[in-house]
Amino acid sequence: MDINTVQDEIVDEFGIFDDWMDKYNYLIDLSKSLPIIDQKFKKPEFLIEGCQSRVWLRADMEDGKVVYTADSDAVITKGIIALLVRVMSGRAPDEIINNELYFIDKIGLKENLSPTRSNGLVSMIKQMKLYALAYQAKSRQK
Repeated sequence: MDINTVQDEIVDEFGIFDDWMDKYNYLIDLSKSLPIIDQKFKKPEFLIEGCQSRVWLRADMEDGKVVYTADSDAVITKGIIALLVRVMSGRAPDEIINNELYFIDKIGLKENLSPTRSNGLVSMIKQMKLYALAYQAKSRQK
């Protein structure tokens, strides 16, 4: 399934809910599906700067695909990173770098977050794309 198909699924899932309290509850439910980062990686070097909550993110390269694991100490933030991992994990670096994450605007996520959470969302996306860029550069050196 390509990255846009996953984004469209998310838009459809969030379209079921009429108000943002239901959408927040859905985000909390999604947080339970997050591939959790191994405890040994809950170190400062895996913390995402710019997030009000603590968010740890790690990426590995497996068979030419970037695989993310993450965790957060806040359930809504954990749900947000779970969405991002769902969309971007298991993809080639080029696909992560070159695709726009339009689902964020379509579900109204950014505009329904506090300014600090919205900044955190941008920081999470930036860090995930930086990992993809690093793996892309590394694969081109071979």
